[in-house]
Amino acid sequence: MPTQPSRHRFSEYRQTVRDRKTSGQRPQSHGHSERNPKKLGERDRKFWELFSQFLALTAKHRGQIFVALALLTIGIGLRLIPPLGTKLAIDSALTTPPKKLPTWLQALPLPTDPMNLLLTIAGLVVVVTIISTIVHLCSRWIATKAVNQTQVNIRRRVFEHAVKLPLNNVYDMKSGGVASLIREDAGGVADLIFSMLYNPWRAIIQFVGSLVILMLVDWKLMVGGLLLLPIVWVTHRTWINRIRPLYRDIRKQRQLIDGNATETFSGIRVVRTFSQSRNESSRFVREGDFLVRQQLFTWWWTRIIETIWEVVVPLASTGLLLYGGYQIIYNELTLGDLMMFLVYLTMLLDPLATLAASAVSFQNNLAGLDRVLDVLEIEDELETHPEAIALRRENVGGALSIRDVSFSYPESDTMVLQDINLDVQAGETVALVGRSGAGKTTLTNLIARFYDATSGSICLDGRDLRDIKLNNYRSLLGIVEQDVFLFDGTIRENIAYAKRNTLDSQIIEAAKAAAADEFIEQLPDGYDSVIGERGVKLSGGQRQRIAIARALGPEPKLILADEPVSALDVSIQSQILNLLRQLRDELDLTGTKFGCGIAQCGACTVYLDGEPARSC
Repeated sequence: MPTQPSRHRFSEYRQTVRDRKTSGQRPQSHGHSERNPKKLGERDRKFWELFSQFLALTAKHRGQIFVALALLTIGIGLRLIPPLGTKLAIDSALTTPPKKLPTWLQALPLPTDPMNLLLTIAGLVVVVTIISTIVHLCSRWIATKAVNQTQVNIRRRVFEHAVKLPLNNVYDMKSGGVASLIREDAGGVADLIFSMLYNPWRAIIQFVGSLVILMLVDWKLMVGGLLLLPIVWVTHRTWINRIRPLYRDIRKQRQLIDGNATETFSGIRVVRTFSQSRNESSRFVREGDFLVRQQLFTWWWTRIIETIWEVVVPLASTGLLLYGGYQIIYNELTLGDLMMFLVYLTMLLDPLATLAASAVSFQNNLAGLDRVLDVLEIEDELETHPEAIALRRENVGGALSIRDVSFSYPESDTMVLQDINLDVQAGETVALVGRSGAGKTTLTNLIARFYDATSGSICLDGRDLRDIKLNNYRSLLGIVEQDVFLFDGTIRENIAYAKRNTLDSQIIEAAKAAAADEFIEQLPDGYDSVIGERGVKLSGGQRQRIAIARALGPEPKLILADEPVSALDVSIQSQILNLLRQLRDELDLTGTKFGCGIAQCGACTVYLDGEPARSC
């Protein structure tokens, strides 16, 4: 579809960002009480809400995370010891005359000879370093394992929820957009274990440990370190919170690009038929160029933060170094104290630099979590009454009753169907006829419970469909849609899709019933032939016969067919319609345009145009 040049769109986007900052308004939650929640990408949550939701999503791996953080604490504590060895080596082994060991070390059986003392200190430093490295490696391994397992769990949860979303929400996201959401947003949530828990905890422990040790050397050094904390808070409040909405916009644009690309290649025949390859390529380039502009715009905001810390950290280091040098010059600190001070100074400032560097990725992943929660917050496709039951297949007769059914699609006030009444007996075949747009497909969608009627009721054997568990009810159906969809796999897998552990004999029987067995046997690999995405390796008629066989495979109690023979020649039409008529306990609702085919199968006819009528 036509799009504006990226330069104009980016100007409008920057104005939108400015307006958003000026207003300071956040979209409100759409909760679980509404049947038409807001579209994906319109909710902005505060940090503590995101944090609590993140803890809930990682609940299964909370033990692993706790162990990883505990080992990290031990490892950081051990890493704080070697700089002390540097002070002892310089002051008590390398300085002449050597200074006495600290009082708390004099009770230990350490050698008095400078050389032996130096070797002992060096040996202890090596041992402590090896132990701390092993502990840190174990900690990081456990955290990495938790990240990967959490990533799989969150992706699975998002996928399982997305396949149950209302159809209008799924259509809004597009197939490529859903893939982008599951791959990038859901996958990036798990990275918060490092960017929101592991790395900040490491920084906090190292910062606090360094402050305590500097306090033991000189309490004024600790005060100097604490003066850096307000700078952290100010930069977080001023810039960091502004970055997350920008990353959210980037992810939304990336999802749009993925969705459009998937749509283009799904309709590649249409694109080529109307010679629109150049236009589709131009649209892809414009959307990509707009994404680049968004990313560069966000980059400048992130560089502000990084630049501040690139200036603050060296200035703080210089200031503390000058103070420490002053203390050495006036003999208030020893040379060993100075060396230890320099190492701990680095350990003090390094966590702050780490936090500044990880803040950007942290906000990026938070934006992904925000979008994931948008999806998980949307209710499942249809409400089912708490007292809904599961029907036993052998007890289902197949009688269908439609009473005063009216329907309008979500976000539309136009009634597609109005006051429809129809009774269909078990084993009866009914054909819906009418002009295009009369609501034939819509009525089959209501019977399949892809949507619920706006008013009125649909009953199976006298029981309202909303009083039957949704998956249980659909297991009784065989559906052949007007737009045939086949999966990339073998013919055997497609026919057996509706029922697990389908026997080969049942697959062949369904194929014969759909008049598909003959052409399948002529293929080089027969039922094991791979048909490609959407069945592109088959003709339109062959795809439709595979779809009919798939519908008949699970031996359904009701068959809903929306123009099931529209792509077949007259002889195959007659053959399939006769087979459908002979099947017991089945309902055939079809919007077929082939009146002669309807007459041949002996169907009762229901007209949706003009005055309701029924003839048999």
